[in-house]
Amino acid sequence: MPEQQSAQYKAALDFAERQVKSLVERHPDYFPIYTVGGKWYHEGELWTDWTGGFLTGMMWRFYRRKHEVEWRQRAAHYSRLLQPRQHDRNVHDLGFIFLNSYLPWYELTGDPAFLQVLVQAGRTLATRFQEKGQYLCSFLGPESLFIDIMMNVPLIFYAANQTGDKELRRIAVAHCRTTRERLVRSDGSTAHEGIFDVQTGRFLRQSTQQGLRPDSCWARGLAWSMYGFSKVFGLTGMEEFRETAELNAEYWLTHLPDDKIPYWDFDADLSQPLPFGPQKDSSAAAIAASALFDLARQAKSDERSLIYHNAALVTLDALLDPEYLAISTPGWEGILKHGVYHTRKNLGVDESVMWGDFFFVEALSKALEQRV
Repeated sequence: MPEQQSAQYKAALDFAERQVKSLVERHPDYFPIYTVGGKWYHEGELWTDWTGGFLTGMMWRFYRRKHEVEWRQRAAHYSRLLQPRQHDRNVHDLGFIFLNSYLPWYELTGDPAFLQVLVQAGRTLATRFQEKGQYLCSFLGPESLFIDIMMNVPLIFYAANQTGDKELRRIAVAHCRTTRERLVRSDGSTAHEGIFDVQTGRFLRQSTQQGLRPDSCWARGLAWSMYGFSKVFGLTGMEEFRETAELNAEYWLTHLPDDKIPYWDFDADLSQPLPFGPQKDSSAAAIAASALFDLARQAKSDERSLIYHNAALVTLDALLDPEYLAISTPGWEGILKHGVYHTRKNLGVDESVMWGDFFFVEALSKALEQRV
């Protein structure tokens, strides 16, 4: 990596640290999801509470970067605030919450109490498994399978690996295979949701809560799938899951617009007005960049590894542009602009979103750690 590029990434991380420090000083013990007019603290629908691990995860990343005690203390405090959620049966997002809070804390300290929290959270998530249909259901109900859950199922694999619990592993593998068969299409694109008959477990149809149409490819959902299947491969070594992640990556890389930042849905009609037309989603780009760094390490060939690594760098460089990075936007409280939470509900559209900021920080960190 050229020194100039490395310096730009470090400067972006310095900016991210300043933004997060300012957030927690203004609004202590607050876990935001999306901004309104660039401001984190506001009234508005949450839809579901799933993003606490991202703010905490950035704090652990900042501590790992410079080993400043202040960041470790903050990260530990915010992690403790999330601890009761290890028993939360109302969401499918426990992986997002605990893999980014208690996992880095456990890896840092080796404290068995932190591992116990992780294992319990994995067991709680596994209770969402629908034996008829072989999938973990979304928070909407037992009939609903979300592509997002691929980002959370690694928590169950982690718990299984730590405990040797074969039942947890069976549930996790079954969920991944059902997701691959029902939501990942042959061209590598993805549906957001699958609907099942809860009485028989029969798959009924693809659907969407966030995408343009049931048969379209919601950009963030594709990024969730690529990252999730790559992570599962890393935890299991099962080749079928790397193949799925690479299939997702192929679709991603061959369907991006020229500036390498996707529109909120790959099938968005760009002739339509915002938000259903040419609305970008910087958060999807950040997720994909982080996933591509992982795939670069996992690829079988040096050629494929270089393709993924370079694509991740190109994406990060695009996100460093002041159009996306808020460093030159006075008063903007997030890190990345032009993110999207929920287009249909008009929540966090063309705003900063907490996962976009987190995965941007994670991808920058990986870039600096994996210099080639």
